[in-house]
Parts: sequence; structure tokens; C-alpha cells
Amino acid sequence: MTPAAPQAPERAPAKPAANPLIEILVSIVAPALILMKLSEASRLGPLPALALALAFPLGWGLWEAWRHRKPSFIAALGVVSTLLTGGIGLLALDARWLAVKEAAVPAVIGLAVLVSARTRWPLVKVLVYNPSVIDVPRVEHALAERGNAAAFERCLGTATWMIAATFFFSAVMNYGLARWIVTSPAGSEAFNAELGRLTLLSYPAIALPSMLMMVGVLLYLTRALRRLTGLRLGQVLHGGEDADEAGPAG
Repeated sequence: MTPAAPQAPERAPAKPAANPLIEILVSIVAPALILMKLSEASRLGPLPALALALAFPLGWGLWEAWRHRKPSFIAALGVVSTLLTGGIGLLALDARWLAVKEAAVPAVIGLAVLVSARTRWPLVKVLVYNPSVIDVPRVEHALAERGNAAAFERCLGTATWMIAATFFFSAVMNYGLARWIVTSPAGSEAFNAELGRLTLLSYPAIALPSMLMMVGVLLYLTRALRRLTGLRLGQVLHGGEDADEAGPAG
């Protein structure tokens, strides 16, 4: 009798992801409109408008943390970033500190990605190699069967440097864009309007290129996984093909 082939572990159901459109509306569009339209003294005024605008991304970040019941370094950094922006505006600090803060947040994440690679909890596994994107149990089973686990760890090392470079790129772009747009004294109506424009422009100018770079990292990783595991792309990705639905990888 031919022994049955070992079966890959069952995939754990993924938690529902946040709607990206709602996230953009709450974290970018709503705060920007409040800052640009309600900062006049005849309406809310600069400081109340700033506080209201920052309440949206702050509330969203706290709600996401509560919903997932799990501490997240990046989500926590987002909350801290929002509080720092509020502090700069409410305390009327020099607008240059806003540019420093805008650059510091992605720079800290980039450094954390590199440092975490030497720990038991590398951030690369949170950002791209995680169960919501990759079918991790199946992939690890296939890597072990083929003896390619060590080779894949080397690929993760390369992906780590690629991800860190993405965040360092974002840091440089954030600083330049903030210095170019926000020039008025913090706490003023003009400062709020410029901060609103910065919020809107940072998405197409910084977030989208950074997202494309992250997609490039994911493509690099999935190509490596196909080569090292012999699985098809649909089998590598979470929620893709079952092993018995597809033939060997081409």
C-alpha cells in the first residue's frame, strides 16, 4: 500500500481586514477638509479645528487596536504621531518640528524593521509574510519537505532590507514635502490649511509610491516561495487554491 502523502496544516481563518476606503476617508479626507474649511475664526477656529481633525485618525487607530485585541507597534506609532502633530499645533511650536516628526515616524519604522530582524519577532513577518497575505502553514510545510527553510530565511533577510529602504524613502519624502508646504506658524489658521494640504498630498506623493514598493517586495517574496516550495501562486497566497485543486507548479 502506498503511504498517504503528508497533508499541510489547515489554514486558520483570517480576521476581516479594515475597509481601505473607510480608512482613507477617516484618516486623510475628513481631517484635511476640517483643517482647510473649519479653521477660520468665524467657524471653529484654528485650535478647535486642529483638535477635531486629529480626533479622527486618533479614534480610528484606537478603535482598530481595540478591535484586533492585539498590540501593534506600527498602529501605536501612528497614534503617537497624531498626538505629536497635535502637540506641535496646540503648543504653537516651530513648524520645522512638524517636518522632523513627519520624517521621524517612517524612519523609526525602518530602523525597527532592521533591528527586529535579529529578534524572534521580525517585522517583515508582520508587514508582508503574515497569515492574512501568505498561507504560512502550507508554505512552511512545503519548505520543510524540500529542505529549503534556510534558503527562504535568506530571502526574508533581503526582503527586510527592501522594506527598510521603502520606509527610509518615505522619511525623506515626508520631510521635503512638509518643509515645502507647511511654512506658517503653528496654531494659526494658515498652518491648519497647510497641514490639510499636506495630509491630502502625502497620499499620492508618498503613500502610493511606498505602497507600490511594498507590492514589489511582496512579488519578490512570492516568486521566491514559488521557486522554493514548488507551489503555485494561488497556493502560496492566503485563501487561494487548495493543494488538491491544482497540479504541480510550472
